[in-house]
Amino acid sequence: MAKQDETTMWPPQARRNDIQDKLNGMLVDAIDRIQEGPAAPAVDITDLRRRIGQFDFASPVAVETAARDVIDLLVAGNVHMMHPGYMGLFNPSVAFPGILADQITATINPQLAVWSHAPAAVEIERYTINAIAERFGWTAVHTAGHFTSGGAEANYTALLMALTDRFPAYGEEGTRGIPGQPTCYVSAESHLAWLKIAHQAGVGRNAVRLVPTDGSGRMDTGKLSAMIEADAAAGHIPFFVGATAGTTNAGMIDPLADIARIAAGRLWFHVDAAWGGAAILTPRTGGALDGIKEADTLTLDAHKWFAVPMGAGMLLTRHEECLAQTFRVAASYMPGETAETLDPYTHSLQWSRRFIGLKLFLSLASLGWQGYRCHVEHAMDMAARLKALLEAEGWSVVNDSPLAVLCFIDEDTGLEPGEIAREVVARGPSWISAAKFEGRAVLRACITSHFTDEEDLRALLTALNTARSQLGGQK
Repeated sequence: MAKQDETTMWPPQARRNDIQDKLNGMLVDAIDRIQEGPAAPAVDITDLRRRIGQFDFASPVAVETAARDVIDLLVAGNVHMMHPGYMGLFNPSVAFPGILADQITATINPQLAVWSHAPAAVEIERYTINAIAERFGWTAVHTAGHFTSGGAEANYTALLMALTDRFPAYGEEGTRGIPGQPTCYVSAESHLAWLKIAHQAGVGRNAVRLVPTDGSGRMDTGKLSAMIEADAAAGHIPFFVGATAGTTNAGMIDPLADIARIAAGRLWFHVDAAWGGAAILTPRTGGALDGIKEADTLTLDAHKWFAVPMGAGMLLTRHEECLAQTFRVAASYMPGETAETLDPYTHSLQWSRRFIGLKLFLSLASLGWQGYRCHVEHAMDMAARLKALLEAEGWSVVNDSPLAVLCFIDEDTGLEPGEIAREVVARGPSWISAAKFEGRAVLRACITSHFTDEEDLRALLTALNTARSQLGGQK
């Protein structure tokens, strides 16, 4: 029996049950308030800091009182991904099983550094990683990988693996062990965390070559080949190419099969499918993901289109030995290895780590592949419907993504997309953003919420048309 304490550190069971019941009620009420209110409430920073500053930590308050005040702060001071009108970045409205999973994880609190401390948790994650890998055509016996804090950590891991594989001295000597300037290649439309990653890895930001796109937002493979050859001729050492499956600005998928052929036998081939990789769950994308099976490493974020709470990235690879070599370490204070198992700290960037994978495992167990297919296809259906509504009102959709992202403009008015986006957000029912696509400023709407329906699309259209009319009248 757990020790009971009259303080809030671990109250008696009856008190804990009462607090939990109150918290559940507050959270249900919070979701109702979020969905009925603006997608992005206006925030007064002075008032926000004043309200937070009332917690002086000198005078304890009842935990349910503090929880209520924090929930109120978040409802009033947050862009709401749980709002059906949120059509912004790739942050999702989360599926309910993932919320339960985070509560289970927080309560039992497994520590996933070593298998022997959390065998059930480590095996659940291993099983989930293998199940996802099989969707991409990889077999469990040839797959390794782990959960990460997000796509940036997963992509960083992929670059470290490539450096370790291509340059044997890198692990011990760093870039001093590389006989020249290493160069890596990503699309100009890729997620520019690559610049931070190159800095972290020690190869420097100048090692990153941003390959121009082909006019439709996809990496231009002709230019990729030319850049590789030019760098090699200049004495540099091309070693890595990172394709994108679902660009942030426009949801475009690079020509994966062509890039795989260019990389074959020469460059490490990575695919950043942090968001768009979930499209593997539906046949609707046709051959858009052809070639992804050839990747050496693959990034996928469950906290995007798999709709689990932040943060749950994944790094998948066909090279377990390289993963082990990249993160090889031993410490006398760590428990010894268990036969036929792997200790996560020896195969990943993190050491002490939360049980990240449970929220995807529990969601998959509850929804199944078919439930997730319906979720992805719902977003695609809503994007197709929004495209039809926009074009009927004179807006021009300028990207052709097989995913659920629309980039659009009004060709006639010449209004700045940023101005329109700010006006739409200020009106409350929707959140969209301005972005760049092929060098031009655009409005961007991405269907991320499973709550979004046609009524929400029409609310966005009304806000857009009103903003266009009012801003046009001010010119």
